[in-house]
Amino acid sequence: MNKILLTIIATLLLLQAVFVPRADAAASLEDCLETLGKFKELGNVPEMLAESYGYAILPTIGKGGFGIGGAGGTGCVFKQGTHTGKVTMGQITIGWQLGGQAYSQIILFKNADTYDDFTAGRFEFGADATAVALTYGAQAGVSTKGASASAGDTKGTGMWKRGMAVFTLAKGGLMYEASIGGQKFNFKPL
Repeated sequence: MNKILLTIIATLLLLQAVFVPRADAAASLEDCLETLGKFKELGNVPEMLAESYGYAILPTIGKGGFGIGGAGGTGCVFKQGTHTGKVTMGQITIGWQLGGQAYSQIILFKNADTYDDFTAGRFEFGADATAVALTYGAQAGVSTKGASASAGDTKGTGMWKRGMAVFTLAKGGLMYEASIGGQKFNFKPL
């Protein structure tokens, strides 16, 4: 039993070291703007971006796991087109997962209330929130309370869930798991 516990602790420490973003590895504003340009070329993101109050963009999130997993990334937060702060994201998951991947993520805030909730301090997606890479079709599952929903509306109006929409764009790797549930965000104003 002690061997299993030590293995779990060692795995968690390794995942934290690999995936939890360091201050010196933070995404630059240029990285964020370049990634934003990529999202603007896909699906209904441009229309939803135009109607959003603000957004957070994480150019690269690294994720990996074998039963126990972790993810991390850094990015930028914008309000009405103005860069307002930086964000770090960390996630630890337990359950069926295997592999590793890198992806970009954008979180759209439809109104001031959802933007304020996200930037008020620590923010976390519910355990069952999911997102699928835009290259494979858009699906957004967003929750601050643990509920999740898929979007089937190709015009985008049905993709807003609790005032937010989440899109991911795969960059590389292969992983059997597509959860954003449990992602924790820390916002730091400029």
